Amino acid sequence: MQFTRARDLVVAAVLGFGLTFPLFRAAYQSLPALPTLAGTTLLVLAVGEFVLAFVVRARIREHRVVTGLGIARTVALAKASSLLGALMGGAWVGALAYLGPRSGRVTAAADDLPATIVGVVSAAALIGAALWLEYNCRTPDEGDRGRGQPPTG
Repeated sequence: MQFTRARDLVVAAVLGFGLTFPLFRAAYQSLPALPTLAGTTLLVLAVGEFVLAFVVRARIREHRVVTGLGIARTVALAKASSLLGALMGGAWVGALAYLGPRSGRVTAAADDLPATIVGVVSAAALIGAALWLEYNCRTPDEGDRGRGQPPTG
């Protein structure tokens, strides 16, 4: 498995934007109001992964047992979460791009604008936490391995 590349995240974000913006253009009048806290689910996932990143980092630095399968699962979680965050971030940006210019004229657009901002911020937090978790699952550098241990030889 390869670590997440920036182009993968960009493709997911463009896909999310490309699906959402036309949907809002075609059907915004028939959509229900967006709940203000709709994007907070992504924020909850981000907090969980942020905490998990520090747990994994501490276990690796303290040379406690970390199984390869456990790290592989954690990397898979981080990769899936960063892609989800990018996809949903693109979708929220698509909604924001549609609603932003109309918020001055249309009351419903102005009412839905806070939900899109919460969604964009939550998606960005999930991407950041997932990439941080993935980073902490990498094999430590030689300089990291020797910290806190007396020199040998």
